[in-house]
Amino acid sequence: MRTASQILADSAVIAVVGASRDPLKAAHGVPLQMQQHGWRIIPVNPTVDELFGERAYKSLAEIPHPVDLVDVFRPAADAVQVVRDAAAIGAPAVWLQLGIVSAEARRIAEEAGMDYVEDRCLIVERAAAGLTRLA
Repeated sequence: MRTASQILADSAVIAVVGASRDPLKAAHGVPLQMQQHGWRIIPVNPTVDELFGERAYKSLAEIPHPVDLVDVFRPAADAVQVVRDAAAIGAPAVWLQLGIVSAEARRIAEEAGMDYVEDRCLIVERAAAGLTRLA
């Protein structure tokens, strides 16, 4: 299993399940900051058509191209199905944001051969590792 920083270094396209249009929420600020550092952010939110200048999708299954990482801003109870959906689209890694922990989601990810991170923040890990995708 890759480390959190290896996952970020290897990922270019991040699908964000639960991305928010509310600029005061972490589910908006975190993906926006990742985008500003060069990652392509694909928002997954059934209530909006566009976020961060990208088309938003109602589900992971609707995304028409591969994603490198599925980032989860949903409660732990919802994370189980999100991990199943991530496995179904062939995502190589899933990341549950700070405060989200699920033993069942971890088990599903491991059985699917996916890298798994939980209870950690993308932007904190990005900054700690000094990562950017900008030239």
